[in-house]
Amino acid sequence: MSNLTGNLREVGRSFFPLGWTAFGGPAAHLGYFRTEFVHRRGWLGDAAYADLVAMSQFLPGPASSKVGMALGYGRAGLAGMAYSWLLFTFPSALILTVFGLAVPGSGVSWLDGLLAGLLAAAAGVVVHAIVGMAKKLLTTPTAWALALISSALLLVAGSAWQLAVLAVAGLLGATVLRRFLPTSQAPDTANDLRAVPAGLAWGCLGAFFLLLGGLAAAAQFTDSYLVTRANAFYQSGALVFGGGHVVLPLLEDQFVGTGWLSQQEFLAGYSVAQGVPGPLFTFASYLGAVDGGIAGAVLGTVLIFLPGAFLTLSALYFWARWNHLAWLRGAFSAISAAVIGLLVAALWDPIITHGVTGWAAGMIAVAAGAALFFKAPPWAIAVGAALAGAILL
Repeated sequence: MSNLTGNLREVGRSFFPLGWTAFGGPAAHLGYFRTEFVHRRGWLGDAAYADLVAMSQFLPGPASSKVGMALGYGRAGLAGMAYSWLLFTFPSALILTVFGLAVPGSGVSWLDGLLAGLLAAAAGVVVHAIVGMAKKLLTTPTAWALALISSALLLVAGSAWQLAVLAVAGLLGATVLRRFLPTSQAPDTANDLRAVPAGLAWGCLGAFFLLLGGLAAAAQFTDSYLVTRANAFYQSGALVFGGGHVVLPLLEDQFVGTGWLSQQEFLAGYSVAQGVPGPLFTFASYLGAVDGGIAGAVLGTVLIFLPGAFLTLSALYFWARWNHLAWLRGAFSAISAAVIGLLVAALWDPIITHGVTGWAAGMIAVAAGAALFFKAPPWAIAVGAALAGAILL
C-alpha cells in the first residue's frame, strides 16, 4: 500500500502541473510528456515511449490522453490511470463547464495575451520533441524518408488523412521496408510498462463493444436524456481517429443537428476550447453543461474518454504479447517515423499558424524551445511564456 501511495504521489506531481500548463493540442502534449516522463523522471525510454505514441495513434479517442492514461497505469496501476486522467483533464473540463453554465465574455486583454503566450510556447515544445525523437528514431535514410513523406502528405491533405498515412507506413514497415528500418528488437524490459492482466484486457475490449452497440440500440427506442446523451458522447469518443479537432464535426452533428444546442452556442464553446490547457475532448464538458448542467458536464466528460481508456488497456496487453514479432516491430518503427512527420505537420497547422502570429510570439516560441534544450522544467517555461504573453501580446 505504501508503494502504491508513493507512486500515486509521483503521478500527482507530474500530471497536476501538466493539466494546468499543457497548452497547444495533442502534438504539444506529447512533447510535454516526453520531457517529463522520458527525460526528467525516466519512467520509460525513448523507444518504449515512441511505441506508446504510435499505438495511441491507431486507437480512436484523444491521442495525448491515451498516452497519459497508459503512463499513469504503468506507474500505479488502475488507480494511477484514473488519477493521471483526472489531473490532466480536470482543469480544462472545469473551465469549460463554468463557461457552459455562465457563458461569460471576459474581454480582458491581458488574459488574452497570457493565453497567446502559452500557445506560442507550444511551438517550441513541439520542436524540442521532434528533434529529440528524430535523433533516437530516424537512424536510417528510409526512416527519414517516411517521416518527410508523411509530413508532406499531411500538410497537403490535412489531418483527416493521418490514420491512412500511418496505416500505409505500418504496412510498408511490416513488409518491404522492414530490413531498412531500425527495428531489430523490442525495448529493454526495464522500460516496459506495467503488464495488463488478460482478464482485464479482454473485459475492457468486451465492455467497449457492448457499450458502443448497447447505447446505440437503446437510443433508438427511447428519448431519455441519459441514454441519448450517453450514446452521443460515447460514440464521439469511440469512432473518431486522430483526436482533437477531428471530433468536432461528429459532436456538431450529434448536438446541433439534433437541436440540443444552437450553432451559436456550439461555436462559442469551440472558440473557448482553443484557449484552455489539456485535451480538446473536454469540449464535451461544455456541451454537457449547456445541455444538462453540471450532471451533463460530468456525463460528457466521462463518456467521451471512456472508450479510449478501455482500448488503451486492451492494446497494452496485446502489445506486450506481440512486440517481439519482427514484422510488428517493423510496422511500429515505420509508424513511429510517420508520427514524427505527423508532429511536423501539426507544428505548422494548427500550432504555428494559430500560435505564432508575430515577432513577439515567435520570440516566445524560440525561448521556450531553447529553455527545454537546457532542461528547464516545463512548469517554469509555461509560467514564463504566460507572463511574456501578457506583456508582449
